[in-house]
Amino acid sequence: MSDQGINTKDFLIGGLVGGVIGASVAFLLTPKSGRELRGSINEQAKVAKHKTSDWTNQAVEKGSTMATTAARSVSDQSTHLYDKVKRLSFSLRKDMEQLTESADNLVDDLGGISEDIAASVRQEVEDLQRSVEQLVKEVEEKERLKNER
Repeated sequence: MSDQGINTKDFLIGGLVGGVIGASVAFLLTPKSGRELRGSINEQAKVAKHKTSDWTNQAVEKGSTMATTAARSVSDQSTHLYDKVKRLSFSLRKDMEQLTESADNLVDDLGGISEDIAASVRQEVEDLQRSVEQLVKEVEEKERLKNER
C-alpha cells in the first residue's frame, strides 16, 4: 500500500514538472505575440491546475476507499476470532462436564478397587477441571474487556 502512495506521489510530481518544462519550452519556441503567449500560458496553467485538482481528488478517494476496506477487514476478522473463542469456551465447558461425569461413573464402577486409585483419579479430574475453569474465566474476562471498549 505504501508503495502505491509513493508511486502516485512520484507520478504527480513528474506530471507537474513535465508540465512546467513543456510550458517553458513552448514559451521559448513559440512565435506568438506577447498577448497571445500570455493567454496561452494562462490557459495552460488553468488546465494544469484542473488536472492537478482531479488527480488529488482521485488520490484522496482511493486512499479513503483503501482505509475503509482495511478497517472493515480488521473488524470482520476480529468478530470471526471472537466467535471462534466463544464457541471453543462453550465446547470446553461441555467437554469438562462430560469428563467429570465419566470420572464419577468410573469411580462408581471401580468401587472394588483401592480407594487410593479412585482418589487419585478424582484429584486429577478436579485439577483438570480447575485448569479449564481458569482458562474459561480468562477468556470470559478478555471478552468482557473487549466488550467494554
